[in-house]
Amino acid sequence: MERLVLVHGSVLGGSRTWRVQQPLAERFELVVLERRGFPPNPPVEWVDFEVDAGWVADRLRPGDHLVGHSYGGVIALLAAARRPDAVGSLTVIEPPATRVALGNPVVDAFAAGGEELWANGPKDDPEAFLEMFLVAVGSDFHPPSPLPPELEQGARALVRERRPSEADIPLDRLAAAPFPKLVVSGAHHPAFDAICDVLERELRAERVVLPGYGHSVQRHPDFNEHLASFVQRASAARSVG
Repeated sequence: MERLVLVHGSVLGGSRTWRVQQPLAERFELVVLERRGFPPNPPVEWVDFEVDAGWVADRLRPGDHLVGHSYGGVIALLAAARRPDAVGSLTVIEPPATRVALGNPVVDAFAAGGEELWANGPKDDPEAFLEMFLVAVGSDFHPPSPLPPELEQGARALVRERRPSEADIPLDRLAAAPFPKLVVSGAHHPAFDAICDVLERELRAERVVLPGYGHSVQRHPDFNEHLASFVQRASAARSVG
């Protein structure tokens, strides 16, 4: 059975990020990772995409199909570049990898907004910081107030997160890797659209656009079938090769 390794992004851990993907367990082995700093793991003082990319890369088995959402998409891109021999396919959902699209005014403004939030946002108030962050990324998630413990831990991890605008994505190395790539976006935010356009072009990736679910594109009712079809085709191509 093919393994899907699912890497969550900011705020929400793996079990909540990928709950709509649970039916795929009938066809694939689902490996839902819970990154450092997220329940049931203890809090951490610093969240770093480079550290987490190494952690994810160490957990890959040959032929794994790596899937990353948002900040987890940045991590997945970096992990796949570290272990291209172990990757059967790579799927990223709206990764905020702004450096790949430097010079695009919309992306530059999005990155600058993130810099401003982390520099001057209400870091001592995780709930207020989370609300500002959700607006910035175009999420339709409305957290309860006060935040429940699990969500509060995710919000505190967000405050301590290394900004994804610092991530250097090795596009040439990824483009040269033989595994298929899929880029998924939700047509809700021009910066994410622009980043995904670059990834589609530079990685020679397939592209799926699923509108209507904001930044949580994996909750779209058609997402699972698109992912399953892509993984099955990638697996078949590897078998033939």
